[in-house]
Amino acid sequence: MITRAAVVPHPPLLVPELVVGAAAETEPVRAATLAAAGKLPGPWVAVAVDRGGRATWAPPLSGTFLGYGVDLPVSLGGDLPPDAEIPLPVLITAWLREHCAVEVSRVELVPPDLAPSDCVSLGRRLAAEDAGLLVLGDGSTRHGPRSPGSDDERSGPFDSLVHSLLAAADVDGLLGLDPALAHELGAQGRAAWQVLAGVPGPWRCTGAEFFVPAGVGYHVAVWERP
Repeated sequence: MITRAAVVPHPPLLVPELVVGAAAETEPVRAATLAAAGKLPGPWVAVAVDRGGRATWAPPLSGTFLGYGVDLPVSLGGDLPPDAEIPLPVLITAWLREHCAVEVSRVELVPPDLAPSDCVSLGRRLAAEDAGLLVLGDGSTRHGPRSPGSDDERSGPFDSLVHSLLAAADVDGLLGLDPALAHELGAQGRAAWQVLAGVPGPWRCTGAEFFVPAGVGYHVAVWERP
């Protein structure tokens, strides 16, 4: 049974070698992410959102961040040559795995437009796993003029709501997030958070943080069973 879950972002800026000029600026979100992931028991089952759609990635598997500017190899386990086609959430899971020294059973990728009911179904299927659940997903990409998307005044209230729901371990509130609004705001993490909400509780949050470096919202939280 899954008894603890960690919600973390998965941007390239987590990897200091990829953001040499902004390593100090991005250190708070990096430190919070590593701390949250470090509280998960192993092995991990990870759930993340990727535009490539539904897929499962499992060890043995190795990859590299070459597509993001630096040939930094990472591994989910095993000793295979790096696969250049591994999606970013899987690379970040592997990077976190190496820093936390745990095993990863697999990474389940879901599309950003996955319906809430399908998110719940996946969460329920994962509930029986004897593992820590790593939930990877980013918030809105439209916070202010530095954001990758154009500024949208709805981004602030949206991510403030997500933060409060994660901090309260409010599964009903998370399941009530509007997929259409999340899409408009570039918040691909919506589907992954709703998979977490589909894992039967009860849950309590032991810590939640929110960061907005470079105009993108990043959520970090740890849930556990009381």
